[in-house]
Amino acid sequence: MPASIRDVAESAGVSVGTVSNVLNRPEVVSAATRERVLGAIAALGFVRNESARQLRAGSSRTVGLVVLDIANPFFTDVARGVEDVVNPAGLALILCNSDDRPEKESAHLDVLAEQRVQGVLITPTAELTPHLRSLRRRGVPVVLVDRRAPAADQCAVAVDDVLGGRLAAEHLLERGHRRIAFIGGASGLPQVQERHDGVEAAVREATGAVDELLTLSPEALTVAGGREAAARIVGMPASRRPTAAVCANDLMALGVLQEMVRQGVRVPDEFAIVGYDDIDFAAAAAVPLTSVRKPRQELGSRAARLLLDEARGEGHVHVQEVFEPVLVVRESSRVRRTGGR
Repeated sequence: MPASIRDVAESAGVSVGTVSNVLNRPEVVSAATRERVLGAIAALGFVRNESARQLRAGSSRTVGLVVLDIANPFFTDVARGVEDVVNPAGLALILCNSDDRPEKESAHLDVLAEQRVQGVLITPTAELTPHLRSLRRRGVPVVLVDRRAPAADQCAVAVDDVLGGRLAAEHLLERGHRRIAFIGGASGLPQVQERHDGVEAAVREATGAVDELLTLSPEALTVAGGREAAARIVGMPASRRPTAAVCANDLMALGVLQEMVRQGVRVPDEFAIVGYDDIDFAAAAAVPLTSVRKPRQELGSRAARLLLDEARGEGHVHVQEVFEPVLVVRESSRVRRTGGR
């Protein structure tokens, strides 16, 4: 039978309350007594009953992070930034993957509520679900990550994705491209729409119209989605075919690159590619990808700090922080030898 807190108290010659203080408020126990209790804990192999502690305290020593697609290294980097903040605060991170599906996101939020997490960080699906509002009504802090808040009464960290789309399109326009494709997903995510809006604005300002902007919306923001879009582009008549693409994320850009190479299309001489997020794989691709860099780990760490501040509840002020993206130019969009069309 596992050792109990009473066994520890008896072994150390102290009260159960003293053992509890050593576990939860060690600063109120003398050094000598603390050492005696810790020695008994080690000798007996005692492990506290965290579930019971949660019931007494009303919350656990955990925070939740719900992301759209854990297969995307962008979210892995965000999670690393969160963990770098919450772990030193004595909290564990529960990572949940919604697969960009509202019903799966809602199920995760229900479980996190049952686990009495101290707060939730989330990159939500296109529509903010009622479960998020329910969590906040119950006093659970919720911080949006890589998404703007709908109102000023909630913390959020995001990136200026309109600017990011503009930077990507202006880069291609400066290199002589006029027929440009925007390759995004069909989920309706606001941040993807903002990237499209930035591309569209840059094309309109440069050409006076957006007739030459082709928008493709594969089912998912994945490598497979990028391959699907690239196959459609290659199958178009040469007179209408784009000469460059801005992709909604780097996974799609990698898929476009794969398909172009498979089809014998030279990148960047015949087709230029710009990705988004600047994950590590972008620089490591066979043709290193130009990409719009977002501060991935900083998004996570900043969101986590805001969450912990709100959870403390003393003089917290809601913050909606927006970071600026940076274009990182690599081989996939260098100046074309054949000139623009």
